[in-house]
Order: sequence, then structure tokens, then C-alpha cells
Amino acid sequence: MTKINLIMVIAVLFFVTACASENHVQIPDGAVKEAKQTKPLDVGAEIPDVTVLTTDGETLNLKESVKQQKTVLIFYRGGWCPYCNAHLAKLQSIEKELKENGYRILAISPDKPERLLETIVKKELGYTLLSDRDAKAAIAFGLAFYQNKTLREFMKPYGIDLYKASGQKHYLLPVPAAYVIGTDGYIKFAYYDTNYKNRIDPESLLKAALMVQ
Repeated sequence: MTKINLIMVIAVLFFVTACASENHVQIPDGAVKEAKQTKPLDVGAEIPDVTVLTTDGETLNLKESVKQQKTVLIFYRGGWCPYCNAHLAKLQSIEKELKENGYRILAISPDKPERLLETIVKKELGYTLLSDRDAKAAIAFGLAFYQNKTLREFMKPYGIDLYKASGQKHYLLPVPAAYVIGTDGYIKFAYYDTNYKNRIDPESLLKAALMVQ
């Protein structure tokens, strides 16, 4: 076998091995490969005991934090997602009335803390964004699914790099979701859709929140 042929064989074997590794990636418990296979928490469920990060990189226990104030909790894919950014901006229209009724908005994504600050400034948001860079909150809420290599390569020409966004190589994203949570830690209203283009309109979310006693 010539040196050139040997190099070609090695290259093919490397490619096959890489593909096999990609196809048999170890998905963390609670995460799945397809968005449609997720099993999000629904009305009546108690929220899990998980921690996220603030824009300052400080740890925040979500369950303990919710006990302090009624919360509208949003899960979004990241500041790189135009559908997420549009929805985050629209939520500004109901923030004042939510506050007047004892609520606050918390929005969680896999973005690392410094990326959250970019989104806050860019969209002039007045509410809190939190980092779930290790995807543990998304997994615990049953929202996490895996973006395979094909999908990641498809996203690259649009300047989307999930590793750069989160700083982690789990390549997990949450199904976009909106929850209304009482100070007892239980979900009073839930909205989620595996089609990332679909989001609950702010007025419907506000109406759901105001129905909670």
C-alpha cells in the first residue's frame, strides 16, 4: 500500500469513528435527542431544586428564589435566536402590570453570564436573565434536547456557535417554555412548544398570571 493510500485509509477511519462517536453521544439523564421527545413539567408539578447563574456569575437557587415572589419563568434558546429575542422584547410590554400584581420575570437560557449582559443591553430589558450554561435546569424541567452535529453545522453560517454561547460542549438546548409559578413552588400555568418559532403572546401570559391567586 502506498503512503498516499495509507493516509486516505486513516482519514476514512477517523471520519467513520468521529461519526460513530457523534451518533452514540452520551446524553445526560433527563435530556433527549429530539425536541419532540421531551417531557416538560406541567401544571401542578413542583419546580425542581436547581441552581442557575446571575449575570455576575453568582449562584442562584431557583426553588428558594421563587419562594420570595410569584414568578413568570421563561426558558429560551439563547441571545443568538431571533425568535427568542423578539419574544423577550415583547415581554417588556407586560412587565409593569406583572410587577403591580406581585410578579417578576426570570428568563433562563444556556448562554453564559457575559452573553446575558449582551442581550440585556441589546434589547434594553428591564427584567432578569439567568444562565443555565450547564443545562441542568433545562434537564430538570424536562425541556432539554440535544443538537446533533448536522444541526450545529447548519447553524454555523448564521454565526451560531452553541459552544461559544454556553462555554460548554453538551450541545443541549431547551424547548422554549413559559411558566407561572406561585410562592409555594408549584407550577400554576405552563406553555411549551417543540416548534421553536411558536411562543405564547404576552397578553395570554399576563392573563394566565392574573388568574393565579
